[in-house]
Amino acid sequence: MPTKITAIYENPKSPEEFEAGHHEQIVLAKKLPGVQKVESAKVWPKEDGSATPAYRVLDLYFTDYAAASRAVTTEEAKAFVGKAFELATGGVRLLFTDVEDV
Repeated sequence: MPTKITAIYENPKSPEEFEAGHHEQIVLAKKLPGVQKVESAKVWPKEDGSATPAYRVLDLYFTDYAAASRAVTTEEAKAFVGKAFELATGGVRLLFTDVEDV
């Protein structure tokens, strides 16, 4: 079953600095062995002006859990995760999920 690794970035201290480094994060994600697709999304601001529950998400798709697990043990993953934590001045969560077609 397809597997996705999702990085959920909390609201950064400086959105401008985050955005300046985000392209590099995407480039690093695309270098992960076995990654089939990389998808980035920015969370819409709330209509009432209050803080969003997260700032951005980055989804990395793999053929299965084994492929995703292998990818995170590589030097490319070390660079990707290092950049994620550098950008994530508000925090970041990394999730492995089973992709279900509905």
